[in-house]
Amino acid sequence: MSETVEKKATYNPKEVEDKYYALCEARGYFEIDGNKKLWGHLEKPPTFSIMMPPPNVTGSLHIGHALTFTLQDIITRYKRMDGFKTLWQPGTDHAGIATQNIVEKQLIAEGTTKEALGREKFLERAWLQKKTSGGNIVHQMRKLGVTPAWKRERFTMDEGLKEAVKEAFVSLFNEGQITQNTYMVNWCTHDGALSDIEVEHEEVNGKFYTMVYKFADGSGELEVATTRPETYFGDTAIMVHPDDARYANIVGKEVLLPLTDRKIKVITDTHVDMDLGTGVVKVTPAHDQNDYAVGKRHDLEFIKVFDEKGILNDYCGEFAGLERLEARPIIVKALEDAGHIVKIEDHVHQVGHCYRCKNIVEPFISTQWFLSEKIAENSIKETKKHNNFHPPHWINSYTAWMDELRPWCISRQLWWGHRIPVFTCDDCGHTWADKADEPDGCPKCSSKKLTQDPDVLDTWFSSALWAMSPLGWGNNGKLSELYNENDMEDFYPNSLLITGFDIMFFWVARMMMMGEHFTLENCLLKTFICMRLSVMKQVLRCQSQKAM
Repeated sequence: MSETVEKKATYNPKEVEDKYYALCEARGYFEIDGNKKLWGHLEKPPTFSIMMPPPNVTGSLHIGHALTFTLQDIITRYKRMDGFKTLWQPGTDHAGIATQNIVEKQLIAEGTTKEALGREKFLERAWLQKKTSGGNIVHQMRKLGVTPAWKRERFTMDEGLKEAVKEAFVSLFNEGQITQNTYMVNWCTHDGALSDIEVEHEEVNGKFYTMVYKFADGSGELEVATTRPETYFGDTAIMVHPDDARYANIVGKEVLLPLTDRKIKVITDTHVDMDLGTGVVKVTPAHDQNDYAVGKRHDLEFIKVFDEKGILNDYCGEFAGLERLEARPIIVKALEDAGHIVKIEDHVHQVGHCYRCKNIVEPFISTQWFLSEKIAENSIKETKKHNNFHPPHWINSYTAWMDELRPWCISRQLWWGHRIPVFTCDDCGHTWADKADEPDGCPKCSSKKLTQDPDVLDTWFSSALWAMSPLGWGNNGKLSELYNENDMEDFYPNSLLITGFDIMFFWVARMMMMGEHFTLENCLLKTFICMRLSVMKQVLRCQSQKAM
């Protein structure tokens, strides 16, 4: 008898939780109208909205997601019970670089490549990956028991949000905020252009190579140190400080580039640190951020010594065809054999890596699309006035970054993502941005021969619209059954954002600047922005005090 009673009393979460969760979802308890009996009698009920940071459709949820969703679920349930018309907006992000990397690895395992498959077939595979992985993520969220408004679930590449991205891009293009420029960018030889915050700087054990450059007139030589000897083929000057008396008599003289005997001049620039090393610096304008600025100031030649894949070109002589990092020891050996290496020292320094594939990032001159930093000016000013960060000291991190803002490189050399809506007329060369997937013709000469830009937009461009695009902004009527015409009025600006500090600039700051620009109201100005780790610490502190 006791065994029977004990068996009946055993809690089986698999049976109980799945059953009641499905029942609550079917009855619409998680939706905006789920608690309407509490506010339906009010002409203008109090509203509350929180936008779920959309997880990437690249795998499974991690502990950070579980923590974020738990905190958001607690506050959402509380607001529902407190009589608020409540929206917790769910969704997933297409994760351009990460998803493309996963699909490419799958193809390599199958013995093929994306190029062999072609763009159209590759995108079919990417959508299949999204369906599989995205479905797993949503399943995991339901297993966690969280209660977002599932009927309103969005994906950053669904039809409505694609319209919002085009709306934003075309508007910014026509305002002159988006321009195409040839500029030095962060370049991953696997994933292409990266923005500054997509580069992770890690300490590595490298080498300091001190090389000898001989004067063309045979009068002597100079010692110059570098950490990247494979780039020296792109040197177009040797640089000393104008106040450095040690080298006053050599300014203007020519030196010979080791192994090639190409002549370059000695110039002066205040960028040189006289007290660092020998006080002599080589200038490689096409492969170094600082040298790029020097090259602009002195009108130097910009010589690229490797291509987009990191393969050395004809400027590198006998080493052409080698991959840049694989070529390094081979080039160093040749320099040593020719007597151009004075010494090689161990050197610990910071090196940029791609935040997705961990490849070493190169400074590289490339033609890309950029969004002007001026778009963020109002957002920065207002955010400083109204510090809504919790804990409040996070405003310091925000300010430190935003005050040094540079143009945002928004184009990516990928196939998976929002295709850049820029077209060029093959006949007259006119270039314009268009909301239509297939424009009727060139607005200048009416030609039907058009070519669309092959690149896609940075994933964070669409995510920057997340505070408003799921509410219908810019959707142009697509998927209109997911939202009501007064959603922007009810739920924008959002009420609360709980997220990790690691995406403060990737996501939070960009939502703030886009919202401020397009609605003239900072989407997070009235939003309490909580760093999830700090919230969890407070919860644990309260529990600890309670236990005492």
